[in-house]
Amino acid sequence: MLRLVVRRLLQLIPTLLGLSVLLFLWLDRLPGGPASAILGEKATEAEVIRINRALGLDQPVYVQYWRFLKRIAELDLGTSTQTGQPVWDEFVLRFPATVELALLGILIAVAVGIPLGYLAARHRGGWLDVTAVSGSLVGICIPVFFLALILKQIFAVELGIFPSYGRQDTGIDATSVTGFAVLDGVLTGELDAAWDAIMHLVLPAVALASIPLAVIVRMTRASVLEVQDEDYVRTAEAKGLKRSVVRGRHVLRNAMLPVVTAVGLLTGSLLSGAVLTESVFSFGGIGSFIRTAIDGRDYPVLVGFIMFIALVYVLINLLVDVAYSLIDPRVRVY
Repeated sequence: MLRLVVRRLLQLIPTLLGLSVLLFLWLDRLPGGPASAILGEKATEAEVIRINRALGLDQPVYVQYWRFLKRIAELDLGTSTQTGQPVWDEFVLRFPATVELALLGILIAVAVGIPLGYLAARHRGGWLDVTAVSGSLVGICIPVFFLALILKQIFAVELGIFPSYGRQDTGIDATSVTGFAVLDGVLTGELDAAWDAIMHLVLPAVALASIPLAVIVRMTRASVLEVQDEDYVRTAEAKGLKRSVVRGRHVLRNAMLPVVTAVGLLTGSLLSGAVLTESVFSFGGIGSFIRTAIDGRDYPVLVGFIMFIALVYVLINLLVDVAYSLIDPRVRVY
């Protein structure tokens, strides 16, 4: 297992280096160069020259790339042109909100999607199967921001069951330890604050989980249908093994490999796709910050976000490989 992890970590280095090259070339090819992007379209030539000299953009390309790579390695992502604060500090401030939202979203998708997909496959052609397939199709088709608006209108505005915006009510004086509102409430014993944070998470998490839930249902159903007709399953049944053992050890376990892959990719997409959901609920995470960065052409923030999402994806792929090896030990030999 250790060899597998080390090998996968070494394979991540070329991926991140390749992405850094693409990012550097993108910055270098911006209309008017990075200086014009920072100063705006009405910048004078003298101002552009001054910024280029200050940023080292008048140096050879290989020198610029080395400095760019060194800054990324030191987590020096520059300064946001919107807030005037270091990009890394802005990410650290907003990162916990997006992680909480993405984790609850994928938890809902997995907790509902895998059992529902499995039951749909076991009752193929029945009402549960038809309902699950039809519902998953609807879940894939509905845009996340539209579902978020519907949920907000019904459950927050009309019924008043859940809060409509933010991470916590303004009247709650919660102690911040880690930046994760739910975890902080538990660690400090402020259970009211933790519960309030959970209530604020429900609606955006359900909206964010809609597409992953639909994908997991369909993936689990298709995988179980394929596995349950395999020879080793029929052999296990013929040997008189308990039905629960056959379904759990032989069917569901072998059907989980493609589902694990889907869950890994979907988790990364939730982190990068929370922009619209956070904007609808004014959640204050990375997503809403990126939206304002796009509007304001805040390139240091965008570069930091792309590198951050890339790092998340490669780490999630590592976790997927580890999960693969736990489910099917034969994977460890590759």
